Amino acid sequence: MATTQENIYVLLITSSLSLFLHQHSCSAHSLMQCRLKAIYQLGDSISDTGNLARLAPSMTCNKPPFGQSFFKATGRCSNGMLIIDYVAQAAGLPFLEPYMKKEATPRSGVNFATAGATALPSNVRVHSLSEQLVWLSTYFNGSNADRFKKLERALFVVGEIGLNDYIASLNVKRIEDIRHNMVPEIVQATMDAVKMVIGYGARAVVVPGQSPMGCLPMLLSRLRTNDTASYDEFRCLMGLNSISKSHNHLLKQAIEALKKEYPNVSFIYSDYYDAFTWLLRNAHQLGFDATDKSCCGGEDRACGAPNAPVCGNPDRRISWDGVHMTQKANKYMAQWVIRDIFSSLNCTTFDFKLFFKHKRSYISDFRPLDKRS
Repeated sequence: MATTQENIYVLLITSSLSLFLHQHSCSAHSLMQCRLKAIYQLGDSISDTGNLARLAPSMTCNKPPFGQSFFKATGRCSNGMLIIDYVAQAAGLPFLEPYMKKEATPRSGVNFATAGATALPSNVRVHSLSEQLVWLSTYFNGSNADRFKKLERALFVVGEIGLNDYIASLNVKRIEDIRHNMVPEIVQATMDAVKMVIGYGARAVVVPGQSPMGCLPMLLSRLRTNDTASYDEFRCLMGLNSISKSHNHLLKQAIEALKKEYPNVSFIYSDYYDAFTWLLRNAHQLGFDATDKSCCGGEDRACGAPNAPVCGNPDRRISWDGVHMTQKANKYMAQWVIRDIFSSLNCTTFDFKLFFKHKRSYISDFRPLDKRS
C-alpha cells in the first residue's frame, strides 16, 4: 500500500499536469484578443486542407477513412482537424480555404500548403515550396485593396516544411550527410520563403520547427533495428531525431538573424519538437496508448488502401497513418502553437498598425517571383 507521502507526491504530479492542460485549453480562446483578420499558410501535408485533393483527386487523403471525424474526407491527411484548423478556430476565423479551390471566395486568408510538398525543388512531380510561392505571388499580385488592408492583422505560417525531403533522402544518403549538407539548404529555402511573405507586408510570421521524425511509426517500421542503443526513452530512433534537432537548431539561428534584419516584424518559432515530446511523455495521462503504432494502416497496407485496418478509437493514438497525427494529437500540438503566437505577439498590447506603418518600404523592394526560376 502506498504511503501518505507517496500519495501526496502522486497528487501533486497529477494536479500539476491538470493545471498545465487547463492552461493550454484556456489558451485555445486567447487568439481572439489578437484580432487577426486573415491567416496565410505555406507547407506540406501537415497543413494541407485540400490543395492536393483538387490537383490529384485520387489521393488517399481525399478518401475514407480519412476525415472520418470531420464529417467527410476533405484532403486533410488525418481523421479530422489539423493544427492550422485549430489555430484558425482559436482566432475566431473560418477554416482556411485551399488555394486550388477555385470556386472559393476566401475572406480570411488562404492555404497554399500541399501534401507531398518539398522544401527543395524535386525531380519528382510534387508541388514544392517554390511553387507555392508562385501561387502566393499570383494571389497577391491580383489582390484588391481589401486583401492588403487585411494584412494589417494577418498571420503568415511558413511550414512545417522539409520532412518529405528528409524522408526521400534516406534511401540514398547517410544521416550525417543529410545533417551537414541538406539541412542548411532546407533551412535557407524556408528563410527565403519567409523573406518573400515579408515583401508582401507580413508583420507576424510563424515558423514551426520539425517534429522528431525518428518517432514516426512509418519510419520506425521501415528502419527497425535490433540495436537497442539506437532508440531513446520513447522508443524513437535517435539517429533520425538528430536530423530534426539539427534542422531546428539552424532554423532558430536563422530566425534570430531575421529579427535583426527586420526589427518591425514579429517572428514566432513554434517548437513542434518539444510539443511532440511532451505528447509522448504524457501519453498515458492524455489517454493515448501504443505511441509507436498508427491507427490506420499497417506494415503491409497503407491507410486508405483496400482492407487496410483502422483502429476502433483514433483518440487513443497519436499517429493516424504512420506519418500524420490524429485529430486529438493535432489539437494538443495546436495548443502549443496558439500559446507561442499569443505570448510572442503579446496580443493584449500588440499593435499591428504600428508594424503596418513600415509596410510600404518592404513592398517597394519586392520583386514578384519569376516562375521560371
